[in-house]
Amino acid sequence: MGYCLLTLGTIAVLTNAAARAENLDQGKSAVKLFADSCVTCHRSARGLANGRFSLTLYMFLQQHYVSNSSAAWELTSYLESLDSVSPKRRAAAAKPSPPASGASGEASLRPPMPVPKR
Repeated sequence: MGYCLLTLGTIAVLTNAAARAENLDQGKSAVKLFADSCVTCHRSARGLANGRFSLTLYMFLQQHYVSNSSAAWELTSYLESLDSVSPKRRAAAAKPSPPASGASGEASLRPPMPVPKR
């Protein structure tokens, strides 16, 4: 009987301690979460969510980088927002710059110098 009460008391104490565990990610913005967790290996957050499903990214972040589900969703949303560039902005970024003008004001149309043969 004494062992039973001791075991139940130990379980109650451990359960209560786990319930009062501190949430280290509570109240942090997604930018702060990235700075605390990811910046060690990744210089920038841009491109990390590219081509990934939201659910798999969320589960990966929750398992490896953050302490609760709300922080994982916040970080997932942040990473996806950086990679969701509108088609107009993407086309403007991919637009080549105008060629350098020559002495006559027009671009030089001659090919580059050939590679010397041995």
